[in-house]
Amino acid sequence: MAYHSFLLEPISCHAWNKDRTQIAFCPNNHEVHIYKKDGTKWTKIHELKEHNGQVTGIDWAPDSNRIVTCGADRNAYVWTLKEGAWKPTLVILRINRAARCVKWSPRENKFAVGSGSRLISICYFEQENDWWVCKHIKKPIRSTILSLDWHPNNVLLAAGSCDFKCRVFSAYIKEVEEKPGPTPWGSKMPFGEMLFESGGSGAGSQASAGGGGWVHSVCFSHSGNRLAWTSHDSTLSVAEGGKTGTVNSLSSETLPLLCVTFITENSLVAAGHDCYPMLFVYDGAKGSLTFGGKLDVPKQASQKGISARERFQNLDRRASETQSTDKDLNTLHKNSIRSGERTEYMF
Repeated sequence: MAYHSFLLEPISCHAWNKDRTQIAFCPNNHEVHIYKKDGTKWTKIHELKEHNGQVTGIDWAPDSNRIVTCGADRNAYVWTLKEGAWKPTLVILRINRAARCVKWSPRENKFAVGSGSRLISICYFEQENDWWVCKHIKKPIRSTILSLDWHPNNVLLAAGSCDFKCRVFSAYIKEVEEKPGPTPWGSKMPFGEMLFESGGSGAGSQASAGGGGWVHSVCFSHSGNRLAWTSHDSTLSVAEGGKTGTVNSLSSETLPLLCVTFITENSLVAAGHDCYPMLFVYDGAKGSLTFGGKLDVPKQASQKGISARERFQNLDRRASETQSTDKDLNTLHKNSIRSGERTEYMF
């Protein structure tokens, strides 16, 4: 496992290129920095400055090598590399609240943007007019969209929101793709059709509905037959596609998890406010979800005995015995892990 610290500022969102030799991230402001790996070092090679509000989402299309960004300025930009420079194209999202997340579809012919306007913008390129246009998925969303993930068939879209719900919608655009075939989530998929919904409307319903908090992250499995999501009440849930629509949840004793991703069809990695990634194992036959252990297990440093004088000096220097510093955290990350991808790197 490799470890690198880029800046002092927190990284609010990030995305990798296809071969993982470059990374684009936002240092918690309106800019996007692109770094390239040079041996064991990372060198900044580009700065993308077009947003006038904080960048809230980045995704890098591996095959077309296009970057899409969205921000608090209610806009999205598609960046294309031309003659060694990234050129932006504005995408009008038609929203009146900040954009929160963005995700390219698997075939890279469209992307989805979640926002505080209680809707999802499905954006695609219109060849006739040479611009990006979008369609909206609105009902029955009642709050801000926090996370998105595409099904492998390029049509179904999972969304997690602040109304405690995880939903699966059809994002079928007849202008850019063929009619999709049936899936375990459903066979009729007109645009905007909701095929799955789960999540509690309050603490009293979380046991039966798969969580009772904001849905921070959603993720389809490799096959697309399973869907996982994390809620702000420290719950991890996994749903099976099909007529039964089975939902299995696990309430952890950790702080809320902010991101989750399938490693295999039966194993997941999640991370959040506890500053370390965790492994979870799903058994479809038994319908059980169990904790598999921490992935960041630090080596315990040997501690030498200190005298009463040295202890007093330490207390005087720190001003308080209970005051905490980064040195008190024995994990690699010293702050919350907000996003992660299925690679050898974990953020």
